[in-house]
Amino acid sequence: MGGHAHGAAAGGFLDGVVVALAALAILSYVAAVVVSHRRGREWPRVRVAAWIAGVVLAAAAVAGPLAAAAHGDYVAHMGTHLLAGMLAPVLLVLAAPVTLALRTLSVTPARRLSALLRSPVARVISHPVTAALLSAGGLWVIYLTPVFEAMSDPLVHVLVHGHLLAAGYLFTSAVIGRDPAPHRPSRPVVAAVLVLAIASHAILAKYLYAHPPAGVPLADAQAGAQFMYYAGAWVEAAIILVFCADWYRAAGRDLRVGPQPVSTSSVK
Repeated sequence: MGGHAHGAAAGGFLDGVVVALAALAILSYVAAVVVSHRRGREWPRVRVAAWIAGVVLAAAAVAGPLAAAAHGDYVAHMGTHLLAGMLAPVLLVLAAPVTLALRTLSVTPARRLSALLRSPVARVISHPVTAALLSAGGLWVIYLTPVFEAMSDPLVHVLVHGHLLAAGYLFTSAVIGRDPAPHRPSRPVVAAVLVLAIASHAILAKYLYAHPPAGVPLADAQAGAQFMYYAGAWVEAAIILVFCADWYRAAGRDLRVGPQPVSTSSVK
């Protein structure tokens, strides 16, 4: 009884922290939008809506009724996985928070952020292969190791979903990012990584359908795996649609610009 009360108290405290951080993230973004408007540079309302929705969904994965149900309901657990690792990252990426920060920060912090984006560390972490390993590969670690059982602890639950959110954001940004990315590879490379990541997610869902995690009844595991497979497919389809639309627009711009003239001075 004492352990249960302690766990509930810890969970309640963490819920409060998550809600406070979510509120801070929303208020900071809105404040930056206000600054941008005062400087005469409008910011799309759809991006504001995307940021608010993304933050709310990310918070709902670790705080509130769905997060509480996830500790005993495998389908609810997969629901939190979908929110934190897939849906929230898409919305947050489309909100272009780095672009907004570069637009509204003072000169010195903006230069530091720009230098960070160009750094070797950022180049490695933001590469689609690295991001896919952290996102899709991380899921295999969660479900095929004792990490899944450890998620019954509220703190571990929050930390794991924090990883899912960060890794999902990195991967989604590498594929359909709206923010500056000095080291973004070619679209064919990104497309190949995207296909492999989607395949990894589908294979894991099928594996969990036949091999439930420890302590999960077979029927619950199959229902959760189906939710992971089909609900995840809808989010992946949205990412593919945005990626292809971006590629199509970029190809159209290249066609309008046309081939660059060859300098006669370089011809021997």
